[in-house]
Amino acid sequence: MTLPPGKLLLVAAVLFGAALAQAAKPSEHHTAATIPAVHQAAHGPLAVQFQHRTPAKATRRQNHRTAKPETWNLNPSAKVIYLTFDDGPQRVYTPKVLSVLAKYRAKATFFVLGREVAAHPELVAQTRRAGHRIGNHTWDHPKLTKLSAAQLRQEIASGVRSKCFRPPFRDTNASVAAVAAQYGQRQVLWDVDTKDWSKPGTDRIERALLRGARPGAIILMHDGGGDRSETVAALDRALPHLVAQGYTFRALPC
Repeated sequence: MTLPPGKLLLVAAVLFGAALAQAAKPSEHHTAATIPAVHQAAHGPLAVQFQHRTPAKATRRQNHRTAKPETWNLNPSAKVIYLTFDDGPQRVYTPKVLSVLAKYRAKATFFVLGREVAAHPELVAQTRRAGHRIGNHTWDHPKLTKLSAAQLRQEIASGVRSKCFRPPFRDTNASVAAVAAQYGQRQVLWDVDTKDWSKPGTDRIERALLRGARPGAIILMHDGGGDRSETVAALDRALPHLVAQGYTFRALPC
């Protein structure tokens, strides 16, 4: 049927208006895509596991995989003792340990946790300024032989940069030592455990220090991981006796 010209114009105008109205109405897909993320989160938490290490820190460690630990020439006949302190830095006891060491002109090595370094970077700087050395004690003190290969690498890589590495709990094997070596870090254990971590009393820690003293001995103590007042007191009592016996105290070449 042929419509008159006037009606043709009317129909065209109606159809054009309907098309404009449809174009102006947003689609359901477009509306969902533009909902702010804060509203979308109301449907439930994101399924993302929190990581306590920053990727940047771990990435920086990747740059040292091809480094080789330097050769150490420790003289076992010299009357030198290597004092080492684990699990710090700790805001109360690390400064106290540093004060006792300064009193007797003793140098030591501090095997620090990455998480504590992140919390107290100024204490690491203070320790280094005093002439002590810093070693890697992983990020947060796990049993390394219980971890997957990826977790093991992450724990070592996320720790402080150093030439020395100490596995928590002395929990190690060939794989742990090999991964540390890939980051240019030599595994360092100890000869004498004062067992100060168990808080046995100042007297017992002092006796362990004095009885364990011998040329070249690496002695384990702690400045972090809890109340270390017994360690501080025992150190202050034992060092003058060892100095009187002719011992000196050096840091490991870390």
